[in-house]
Amino acid sequence: MQTPHPEARPRTRRRLSEDARRTQIVGATVTVIAELGYENATLARIAERADVSKGLVSHYFTDRDGLMETVARTTLAAMRQTVADSLALDDPVPDVVRAAIHRAAGLGTTHRAELAALRQIITSLRHADGTPRLGPADYEETYRGQEALFRRGQEDGTLRDFDTRVMAVTYQGAVDTMLTHLHAHPETDAHRYADALADLVVAAISAHRRAT
Repeated sequence: MQTPHPEARPRTRRRLSEDARRTQIVGATVTVIAELGYENATLARIAERADVSKGLVSHYFTDRDGLMETVARTTLAAMRQTVADSLALDDPVPDVVRAAIHRAAGLGTTHRAELAALRQIITSLRHADGTPRLGPADYEETYRGQEALFRRGQEDGTLRDFDTRVMAVTYQGAVDTMLTHLHAHPETDAHRYADALADLVVAAISAHRRAT
C-alpha cells in the first residue's frame, strides 16, 4: 500500500485550551480592527484571521458586541500590565510616576494595533439606547493601583497630602489625553511630551519641604 505524500494529508488543527482559544480570537480581533476598522471587523473576518470557524467564535462569545467588550477590557488590562511590568515599583514614587508616563507614551509605538483597536471599540460600542458600553468603571482596577502607589508616597513622605482617588482619575485622564494627542499628531516628539507631562504631574504631587 502506497503511503500518501505528506502534502496530501489533511491538516489537523492543534487542540487548544479554552483560555488559549479565547486569547487567539481576541488577538485576531485586535488585528482585524487595526487593519480594517471597527465596522469592517465582522465575525467571519475575525474567524478567518484566527484560523477557526465562525461557529467556534460564536461558541466562545455570545455575539459580536460581547466579543468587542471582552477585547477592550482584555486589551486595557494587558497594556496596564505591560506598563507595570516595566517599572521598578520599589523606586521613589515620583520616579515611578515619571517612568510610567514615559512607558505609556511609548505604547503608540510598541502597542499600536492594540491602542487603535481599543480606541475604536470605546468610541463605537454602544448599548441599544446609544450610551457607551465601556466607561469609567472599566478603569477601576487602574485607579486602585494608582491610589495604592500614591498612598505609599504619602506614607514615606515623598508625596504631599491629597485625595488619592481624585489624583488617580486626573492622572489617568492626562495620560489618556497624551495618547490621543500623540495619535492625532504623529509628528509630536513623544519623549518630550512625556517629559513635560511628567514634570507637571511630579511637581503637583511631590512634597515640598521647606529649606532649613
